[in-house]
Amino acid sequence: MAVDKYYYEVLGVQEDASLPEIKKAYYLKAREMHPDKNHADPEAAARDFNEIGEAYQVLSDPQRRKAYDEYGKEDVPTDSIVDPTVLFGMVFVNEIFEDYVGQLSLLSSPPPEFDPTIPPEVQKPKLEKILKALQEEREAKLMEIMKNRLAPYVDGQKDDFVEFAQSEAERLSQVAFGKTLLQTIGNIYTRQAAKEIGKGKRYLMIPFLAEWLRDKTHTRNTKFSAARAAINYINLREEWRRSKEEEDTDNNDNDNANKMDDDLKDAIFSSFWQMNVPDIESTVSRVCQVVLTDPSVSKDVLRLRAHALKTLGTIFQGKRL
Repeated sequence: MAVDKYYYEVLGVQEDASLPEIKKAYYLKAREMHPDKNHADPEAAARDFNEIGEAYQVLSDPQRRKAYDEYGKEDVPTDSIVDPTVLFGMVFVNEIFEDYVGQLSLLSSPPPEFDPTIPPEVQKPKLEKILKALQEEREAKLMEIMKNRLAPYVDGQKDDFVEFAQSEAERLSQVAFGKTLLQTIGNIYTRQAAKEIGKGKRYLMIPFLAEWLRDKTHTRNTKFSAARAAINYINLREEWRRSKEEEDTDNNDNDNANKMDDDLKDAIFSSFWQMNVPDIESTVSRVCQVVLTDPSVSKDVLRLRAHALKTLGTIFQGKRL
């Protein structure tokens, strides 16, 4: 039993909470208390946010958690920066983009059915079924949102649609990773729209086939980049751990240590972003394909949807990095 329960209370978890439970609690608490969402008292929100991060630092590290349980808060160092993967999740997971990409798979909390004490190979069939259902639910929600978003253009309100798209691009570009995401989403929209528009031009099969080939090549390259980024990510995480261990034993050059932290964090963010790109592209591409081939509407509606999607994608791509 822990002699000090404060950090457990901060995160709202039991003393025997597993690491997945602690991580899930941290994400939920941190998103709730983020200073950007608490404009009434940002200073108090910042204090609470830092306190949540401090609790996570201790309880997510087996050695620090053991020391905390045995000796209490005062004897546990909490001066290291929070895990960069968690920071990426906090920076990247912004609600205003969830209507475009949904909840990213790599940033999703483990399902309640996941048991860390059971070997992964035993749980794999059951978890795959659960994760597939969650992905289908994610895509179904995004499909309805996309249909509603394209509806004004389909209904003839093209000027209003363009005005909305421009204001939406400006709004989305202001958040963390906003312009990067807009480029990714815009590329998907224009590629998928071009494929569907090209299908109707039977006498111009060469441009259509060229677009199809470009799409296939891009997908293959994205997966290759993600695999390479995953390897790089593992190496960077290990380098990050070593740098934190060195900081704990040598505090003579704080400026150099802070610069190393920033450089490593940026490199980890870049690798983790590349790892998420295939999930974003495959999900959004499938959503586009279903919306643009919907058998419940006429071919004229499908054609207008494709042109609306191409317009939206082009405007999103206009927000340069």
